[in-house]
Amino acid sequence: MSTGRDFDVIVVGFGAAGAAAAIEAADRGARVLVVDRGYGGGATALSGGIVYAGGGTAEQRAGGYTDSTEDMLAYLQQEVGDAVTPETLTRFCEQSPALIEWLKAQGVPFRGSPVSSYKTSYPTDDHYLYYSGNEKAHPYVTAARPAPRGHRVVSPGMSSGRTLFENLRRSAEAKGVTVLPLARVHALITADDGRVTGVRYRAMDLNHKHVRRHAALTKVTGKVGNWLPGVVRGVVAHTERLWDTAAVDGEAHADAVILAAGGFVYNREWMQRFAPKFMKVSPLGTAGDDGTGIALGLEAGGIADKMSNVTAWRFLAPPSAFLEGLTVGEDGRRIANEDLYGATHGDVMMREFGGSGWAVYDAATWRKVRSQIREQTQLFQRLQLIYLLTTGHKKAGSIEEIAAKSGIDPAGLRRTVDVYRKGLLSGAGDPAHKERDLCASMSNGPYYSINISADSSMFFPIPGLTLGGLVVDEATGEVVHRDGGTVPGLYAAGRNAVGICSNSYVSGLSIADCIFSGRRSGADAATKTVTTDAKPA
Repeated sequence: MSTGRDFDVIVVGFGAAGAAAAIEAADRGARVLVVDRGYGGGATALSGGIVYAGGGTAEQRAGGYTDSTEDMLAYLQQEVGDAVTPETLTRFCEQSPALIEWLKAQGVPFRGSPVSSYKTSYPTDDHYLYYSGNEKAHPYVTAARPAPRGHRVVSPGMSSGRTLFENLRRSAEAKGVTVLPLARVHALITADDGRVTGVRYRAMDLNHKHVRRHAALTKVTGKVGNWLPGVVRGVVAHTERLWDTAAVDGEAHADAVILAAGGFVYNREWMQRFAPKFMKVSPLGTAGDDGTGIALGLEAGGIADKMSNVTAWRFLAPPSAFLEGLTVGEDGRRIANEDLYGATHGDVMMREFGGSGWAVYDAATWRKVRSQIREQTQLFQRLQLIYLLTTGHKKAGSIEEIAAKSGIDPAGLRRTVDVYRKGLLSGAGDPAHKERDLCASMSNGPYYSINISADSSMFFPIPGLTLGGLVVDEATGEVVHRDGGTVPGLYAAGRNAVGICSNSYVSGLSIADCIFSGRRSGADAATKTVTTDAKPA
């Protein structure tokens, strides 16, 4: 199977980054082929469909919120650190309102509205704008005025990610982009001078008798595999055998290749090598997040960075009352202020507490949790709450007893509770600076605990995804060569590349970076491969 030399740009991977790259390149006159190992969508289609944006988007204004590029930049400087240069981060913030408008031009729907009155990790269908990071939490709130920047794609339940991708798919196909599904790239084609000129792949014959069955099984395992991977392991293995039976070799040629094939959280060997502290996280994404794109770039002479950075999601809320307790490690020490974004809190637990922790509550807070479920939660969140509120917790009459039942050092937990109470009673507030309205008294039993460890239960996993990737020229998206300069004809975007979220993740930042970096690569690749007289007038 060969496509011939019919393309200017080949994109490897068809998630948000790949779609953005393909659309941008096509808009600039390029003939584009997208090669995807699945049916398109990647981790984006399985996500909550959040895009992190600010600086005064139309949706922020419609919701009655004022935001500025300066405040967005001041906040993100704390999250991003040295992941990208100050110039790139400034450009990302300055272009943020336009990024949302570009998505809307592709058919992606957004809605501005007031945010919920409570803190949540994912809003109900009454809200499509929310505080999706650490904007209101200490210490971030001390450096920048907070604003809601989580722009959720308008779609019910957990279909926002799928809606986001399907609109990008339709836009790409309407612009003439060719999509080859079920194709796994295993090598780059290079010229004698090192220039990348195409890809070699194996693809499932779309006329094979197993195609329909493969598609049906893939649809079943997608979202379930993220939250309950053990349940679908056998089905996934069967699907893999169907693909292998029908796969044939092929190659395609172009003047530029853009790698946009996702991270490597499903590559257990790489996880052990680069991020051993995060081996217990439940892989978030698709089986395609196995590092193939990064490996292809390395083989072509590229270099990788930030490979030890993984986002581990231990969300406590909703219900928001779950933020009012105390989270501690085995020794009873406080992990962090509980109103931190779930991945920020999770990162502290994974790196500094060995991935082990417990959340402890008093009786009043436990009752409050139950009272908030109907108003504050989505169906998928309620399924986990059924476990937590039935068999997934411990109960005891005193602080020392709940510690002993949970495997926490009783003296350590007692010290933490006493220091916390002293701060509240003195008027100084929580020593960890949790928002005052989220500070329960922790004074009356019975007490309850939830095991929030990475390996606590298959019904309460910590999902995670990798943040490192290939180092790129931040002006163009070209892959940096280990000997200096860039690899001719090779680009990387999304989680195949080091980007905005490669140090720290908050909801929507990865998808926003996928769009930002994908468009950057697509634009530069098209500019350098499409001849002037071939461009549309």
